[in-house]
Amino acid sequence: METTMAIRSTMNPVQAATAGPAREKAFEDALAVLRDRRDEFNRQRFVPKDFVALLKRAGLYRASTPAQFGGEPMAPASFMKQVERISAVDPATGWVASFGSSLVYFAALPVETQQKIYADGPDVAYAGGLFPMQKAEKVDGGYVCSGLWQFASGCLGADILGIGLAGGPETNGKPLTALVDPADVEIVENWDVAGMKATGSHAVKADRLFVPEEMTFVRGGAPRIDEPLTRYPSLAYAAQVLAVVTLGAARGALDYAHEVGAVRSSITGGDSKGNRPAYKTGLARAEADLRSARAFFYEITDEVWNLAVRGDEITGEHTALLRLGATQAAHVGRNVVLAAFDLAGTGAIYESHPLQRYLRDALVPAQHAMLQTNTFEAAGAVLLGLEPGIPSFP
Repeated sequence: METTMAIRSTMNPVQAATAGPAREKAFEDALAVLRDRRDEFNRQRFVPKDFVALLKRAGLYRASTPAQFGGEPMAPASFMKQVERISAVDPATGWVASFGSSLVYFAALPVETQQKIYADGPDVAYAGGLFPMQKAEKVDGGYVCSGLWQFASGCLGADILGIGLAGGPETNGKPLTALVDPADVEIVENWDVAGMKATGSHAVKADRLFVPEEMTFVRGGAPRIDEPLTRYPSLAYAAQVLAVVTLGAARGALDYAHEVGAVRSSITGGDSKGNRPAYKTGLARAEADLRSARAFFYEITDEVWNLAVRGDEITGEHTALLRLGATQAAHVGRNVVLAAFDLAGTGAIYESHPLQRYLRDALVPAQHAMLQTNTFEAAGAVLLGLEPGIPSFP
């Protein structure tokens, strides 16, 4: 049986640039590098550690570290607007960057454990392969874990990995996340997909790995740290950061459609595509749909964030509206990308076409369990005072 240490020296020592102009420049520099390397990431099917380091320099991986441990927590809207901008360049990289929000889960760990995790700095990259939840052997002081966990997005660039455990009597049946050192598990490179290739959402394999109890927590469990971001509904936030990737993809696709439509003549010398009635109407409708979904998304985000800042009650209805806004963003964003693809015509079917990255990647978020069509019904049920009918909702 292997024993996992709390945190080894494998942690990436990169830290964020100083807040202000230096950090803003680091973010713009990261976007410039991404424009040059996004095809590389897509081919190799993961975002490498050296680019994760650029995102750390831009502050993405301290955005949900508690201030108590040196973090600089960002308001959810501010963080997600950065993810949105990354996704407008490359949605798959935006998906990986979105997990800079995931340290909110760590607030449910014992405070002493959190102190150990952040001992070398607040810029920590986390990736979780949580499903299927495996039954672990409960032993003195922790759990012995074996199994294969799927969909560990960003695992090849992460400092810490999470694996999902089925809960027992000691957790009242609630599932656990166990934190492990990447050196103690095997990454099974099985990510063979059409969309979101660069997320590197491979599987994680462990064989009788001991995880101390203090390195486990209930995902979405009660936080041990009281700060505004730990009061914000964590599971709803998890859905939001994935949905906003689709908003960014839609923005990137529409920007391309704007650029093409603004050309004054076609290659045949006739009217440009933008002068065609169907193009003008389609572009306008897609722009209106995207801006409408985006407005609702950020409106409810800011409303609930203000409650968290004040320490006021955040009701189930508030959380359901966060989930509804996320689902709406994912589905509308996908439709907007399809509309841009339709406007582009036959040329867009080639793999080398600029819209292909947005098309393939934008189809994925709405397929995620937290954003599927049934979450519309669940949100409606909560708004009507009924049971949502699906687990972990809202």
